[in-house]
Amino acid sequence: MKEMMTLKHRIGRMLALAALTLPAFAAAPPQRHTEVSIQGPAFFINGRPTYAGRSYQGMKLEGLLMNARLVQATFDDLNPETRARWAYPDGPWDPERNTREFLAAMPVWREHGLLALTLNLQGGSPEGYSKEQPWHNSAFTRDGGLRPDFMARLERVLNRADDLGMAVILGLFYFGQDERLADEAAVVRGVDNAVDWVLERGYRHVMIEVNNETNVRYDHAILRPDRVHELIERVKTRQREGRRLLVSTSYGGGTVPRENVVRSSDFLLLHGNGVQEPARIRNMVDDCHAMPAYRGQPILFNEDDHFDFDKPDNNMLAAVSRHASWGYFDFRMKGEGFDEGYQSVPVNWGISSARKRGFFELLRRMTGGGATPAD
Repeated sequence: MKEMMTLKHRIGRMLALAALTLPAFAAAPPQRHTEVSIQGPAFFINGRPTYAGRSYQGMKLEGLLMNARLVQATFDDLNPETRARWAYPDGPWDPERNTREFLAAMPVWREHGLLALTLNLQGGSPEGYSKEQPWHNSAFTRDGGLRPDFMARLERVLNRADDLGMAVILGLFYFGQDERLADEAAVVRGVDNAVDWVLERGYRHVMIEVNNETNVRYDHAILRPDRVHELIERVKTRQREGRRLLVSTSYGGGTVPRENVVRSSDFLLLHGNGVQEPARIRNMVDDCHAMPAYRGQPILFNEDDHFDFDKPDNNMLAAVSRHASWGYFDFRMKGEGFDEGYQSVPVNWGISSARKRGFFELLRRMTGGGATPAD
């Protein structure tokens, strides 16, 4: 009996030691519902072209990815000196309330034909446009790590978009906040951590925008136009089971990408801010087509703060006339109330103003509304 007990004891110790030395097996990511892909100049969702068979006033919608800039979905301000600026009309700032209300609005946007959201791990100016940015809104720690509370809010948004059949253009860095990372090594580490986080969770509907407007006021040289293609290429090297994320970056309003970015990017991101004449929107697309490095990628505006949705020509229609996707960007102008804008914090995520209604009503007419790509 004593020998049997000794043997059992030895086996138990061996099993315990083995448990300590064997690699841990991560749980498989949950089953995902939505996958975005590119074929030639067209976007596909779940193997079918977006807005299949759809046209509007003779303009082809099939293959486009109509979108909106909604970068404050995960906003929080870690600076106690500025946090009080973002109080709601009926109470203090609350990042969880912000994300809850964002999630509640998503099905309504989808019903109007919106197929993609632009998010950003460092948000965007909560004042619309800002010379200085003393607030601290960043999902990255100083050394390029990921903040769990920010990423938990992002996960909820990505899960809901996946359920709704929507793509997400996930920006990593924003000028005015990139200096929250200590140095270039931290920026690179942040890219790796963010991309790996998306891949490890099995998301297939997420595309990466390395940084918003690479040619505007970035502290770190690797985020500026001459070198940003290095990070685009780095994103492409991060893979899980042979799969990687589609990736690009954007420039300021009215600027077309440089050759290095066109050469590296899976799709081209343009901004229409500052573009007063719809003809210039058409010319920007034509200029991209004429670049030596262009090889037929989809062209997508994911920021434009010009509207005129009731007029026979506007920036949105101009982009679509050149078979380029278009993205609505709206912020609260001076003197306007809580109902205005999607970038100004605190945000009313409803379709709560004339500008919002103008966009979504035109979007519904153009796209036919909420039929999912799988229907």
